[in-house]
Amino acid sequence: MGNYIRFDWMIKRLLRNKSSFVVLEGFLSVLLDRQIRITQILESEGNQEEEEQKFNRVDLVVENEKKEKFLVEVQNDHELDFFQRMAFGASKIITDYMKIGEAYQTLPKVFSINIVYFSLGQGKGYAYHGTTVFKNMFNADDELKLTSAQKSKFGVDEVAGIFPEYYILRVNKFDDEVTTPLKQWISFLKTGEIPDAFTAQGLKEAREVLRVDSLSVEDRKIYKRYLEGLSLAMSLDDSSRYEGYYDGFGAGREEGREEGEKIGIEKGIEQGRAEGIEKGRADAMREIARTMKQHGDDINYIAAVTGLSSDEIKTL
Repeated sequence: MGNYIRFDWMIKRLLRNKSSFVVLEGFLSVLLDRQIRITQILESEGNQEEEEQKFNRVDLVVENEKKEKFLVEVQNDHELDFFQRMAFGASKIITDYMKIGEAYQTLPKVFSINIVYFSLGQGKGYAYHGTTVFKNMFNADDELKLTSAQKSKFGVDEVAGIFPEYYILRVNKFDDEVTTPLKQWISFLKTGEIPDAFTAQGLKEAREVLRVDSLSVEDRKIYKRYLEGLSLAMSLDDSSRYEGYYDGFGAGREEGREEGEKIGIEKGIEQGRAEGIEKGRADAMREIARTMKQHGDDINYIAAVTGLSSDEIKTL
């Protein structure tokens, strides 16, 4: 167990305390390159500890003084359809926080902040930002912009300021020299360490708020079990993907004899990988539930964390 609490566990447990807001405020301010002040945590389906909230994923929705919504998600293991989930999450916030009958100009501005510990998509970098722009289909240099009246009415300068914005930090890809405040934050997210030389906003407070030795005895036990479960889940997921790759390769090779070797192999690999991931997750959740049960955790709490049914947990 390192000196500092993982960022995702801070979101899951500690951020309910307003004294911890300063850490997340610092991270968001550095990421968006402007000052963010959190006014409240929004209690919605996205951040309640319900069945689907497992060790591999943590999410939280917060709001600032401008009523902007920030969905912060941490994903620890591989998920093929993560892009789709990003789109769904941002869309759901819009529908959850826009009342029926309200004018469209009240549409909440949403920022989807995604911290992933796996190779999402293909790209050479580790920090990505996505916005919505409209290009002329017959003239690539022409972009649809807001009128002066729209800018004044909506309080934004660009069309992108209306639509959701997406940030993706592929933490495991980070290997650069730490030269900027954002790189200091990404380094912390990857290593869990905060060197004295790090001066980025929020990290000074994180040194105090996120110290493991500042936790109560009970919270320290819970955090240790969280780390054990997370490690086990990620280990099983890696194994399942490795096995799924080769199982899929064999299936794909047979199919390739009929439809073309290259297409068949690629299809088989992808199918095998997906099946392997799902099997690995299921096995991991059962093993985590078994460990938590041995430690005397409540059945309902175990069910909320792992997504397993109470009956299934009782049989473990």
